[in-house]
Amino acid sequence: MTTLNTHAYKTASTLSIVLGTLLILFSYLGGKDELFLLLNGDLGKMADYFFAAFTYAGDGILWVPVGLYFIFYKRSLLPLVLSAIIFSTLFVQVGKKIIYPNEARPTAAIEATVANPIHTVAGVTVHTSNSFPSGHTTTAFSLFLLGTLAIPYPYFWIPGIVMAILAGYSRVYLAQHFPLDVGAGIFCALGSIWISLKIQQWADVKKNK
Repeated sequence: MTTLNTHAYKTASTLSIVLGTLLILFSYLGGKDELFLLLNGDLGKMADYFFAAFTYAGDGILWVPVGLYFIFYKRSLLPLVLSAIIFSTLFVQVGKKIIYPNEARPTAAIEATVANPIHTVAGVTVHTSNSFPSGHTTTAFSLFLLGTLAIPYPYFWIPGIVMAILAGYSRVYLAQHFPLDVGAGIFCALGSIWISLKIQQWADVKKNK
């Protein structure tokens, strides 16, 4: 039977559920646009450089080296990883293309004013459609939750969730997504990894019969 760090995963999942719920709740109670403008504020040049680079921690291309690592070094967990790739991609694309097709992103949905400026970062191409959910956030939190299962260190969730949060926040800071999109991305990741874990457990049972 494949050994998985389910205790760390449960901790990580609980924290992710709380964070995603708060983002969605505050977006509805305080206003989707208002929460975006609050979190999108300019934090200076160093923050611009950092988040412009760190946002790639949620880029879908990261699944390639992760997938290759598991193919060559942890083949027993391939059902978990391949399922995570498939379901995280599926959930995001269904959200973007079917449930909320062409949903406007912040710069297209909000009229920037002197009182409410939208902060953008030079050199970063700001997209205007397919806002919901945040694909980068889904990838970042999927990798985080996957890591808590596959990495045999009980406290991986501490640096893991910090990195996932920073990747999610970068999408708001760079004016690519609303906090609501980030919250939805977290739940896409939670659903993806939960299903993937069930598939891994089913595959383990089949293999050990």
